[in-house]
Amino acid sequence: MYVIAGLGNPGREYEGTRHNVGFMVIDELAKKLGMNVTKLKFKSLVGEGNFKGEKIILLKPQTFMNSSGEALYDAVNFYKIPLENVIVIYDDKDLDLGKIRIRKKGSSGGHNGMNSIIYLLNSEEFPRVRIGIGKPQKDLVSHVLGKFEESEKKLIDEAVIKAADAVIDIIENGIEHAMSKFNG
Repeated sequence: MYVIAGLGNPGREYEGTRHNVGFMVIDELAKKLGMNVTKLKFKSLVGEGNFKGEKIILLKPQTFMNSSGEALYDAVNFYKIPLENVIVIYDDKDLDLGKIRIRKKGSSGGHNGMNSIIYLLNSEEFPRVRIGIGKPQKDLVSHVLGKFEESEKKLIDEAVIKAADAVIDIIENGIEHAMSKFNG
């Protein structure tokens, strides 16, 4: 069983923003896996299904970014899932736009959603897929809550597909394989 959480903020005003790239990847995964992420559970929109014999739980926390840990904590404790089977997908301002980076574990890197998750799970020992949103040209809040420019959309759309493929690769072949295949 895997719990896969894409981080973002709920509400129409946040759709298409840099901070919601995790939600975009969950939507892409749902499409690829034939799932609907519409049930409200664990303070999240949830989709449940199976892939290659593994139960898959897709989460889009509805707690707002800085409290994402509440949703993930509830799901992890409900399913009693080992942390190596929890995959978190989120934006990273320190990666170039459209780059993805997979890690087996690590710090939050200053990302408040990850701070919340690490604090509530009391661990940094879970896989994550980061999607580069580029360095802010202005203040950080305006950058992460801003929508992608028209010129950035093709690159970010490709990154979302690549990140979804990376998550599927983690499930099928393990984190080491996915890291060597997708980390560029």
